[in-house]
Amino acid sequence: MTKFVLRFFHIIAFYLVLLWLALMLLIGNFVVFFLYYALPRDTGKTFGRKLNSFVFRLFLNGCCHLGLMRLDLQALDTLNAEKGIIIAPNHPSMLDALLILSRIQNTSCLMKASLWGSTFLHSGARLAGYVRNDSIKNMVRRSVKELHSDSNLLIFPEGTRTVRHPINRLKSGVGLISTKAQAPIQTVLLLTDSPYLSKHWPIWKIPSFPISFRAVMGQRFEPAGKTAEMINLLQNYYDRTLDDSFHQPRAAYTQL
Repeated sequence: MTKFVLRFFHIIAFYLVLLWLALMLLIGNFVVFFLYYALPRDTGKTFGRKLNSFVFRLFLNGCCHLGLMRLDLQALDTLNAEKGIIIAPNHPSMLDALLILSRIQNTSCLMKASLWGSTFLHSGARLAGYVRNDSIKNMVRRSVKELHSDSNLLIFPEGTRTVRHPINRLKSGVGLISTKAQAPIQTVLLLTDSPYLSKHWPIWKIPSFPISFRAVMGQRFEPAGKTAEMINLLQNYYDRTLDDSFHQPRAAYTQL
C-alpha cells in the first residue's frame, strides 16, 4: 500500500471512528438517562463505570485495528485493585480521560462543568457518579465522599491540557482533596508523540497516524499535612520527570 493510499484510508477511517464514537455516546446517554432513575444508586454507579469503560475501550480498540493509534496502557491495569486513591495524570490530550477510564473501572472522575453539561457525556457521567467541578466547596465534598466510599478518583492536577513545558502549574484542588480525604495520590505519566487534541487542536483536524500513547506508573505520594506542601511535591516531581527525553514513547506498543 502506497503512502498516499494509506493516508487516504486513515483519513476516511478517522472521520468514521469519530462518527462512531459520537453515535455510541449519544445513544448510550439516551439509554442511561432512564437507568439513572431506575437503578439503585450504588448499582447504577457500578454499571455506569463499567459501561463507560467498555465504550471507551471499544473505541480505542477500533482505532488500533484501523492503524490510527498505538497504545501501551497495560501499566494502568494494576490500579483496578486499588480503593480510595487519587489517580493524578498529566494532561497532554483531550483523550487522556478515555485512555485511563478504558482500563480502570472503579473510578470516579472530576469533570469540568462545561463537559458535564455535554449532550454526549452528561447522562453517562451522572450515572457513573462522576464529580462535577462547579464550586470548590461542592467539588471537595463530593470528591471526599467518593474516596471514602472506596472509589478511586481521577483528577488532572493541571486543571486543563498542558500548554507549558513540561507541565502546567498545578491547581490546588488535588492537594486539598487529598488532605481532606487523607487519600494518597498515585501519579501517572501519559506520554504521546502527537499534538492531536492538545490545547486548541480541534477534534476534526487530522493529525499524522498512527498516534502513540503510553502510560507509565509514577510515584505515589501519601497525603501531606498541608495542601501547599502536597502541590509543591507533585510539581517538583512532574517537572523533574517529564523532561524532553521522557516524552518519547517506546517503539513497541500493544493494543488494548
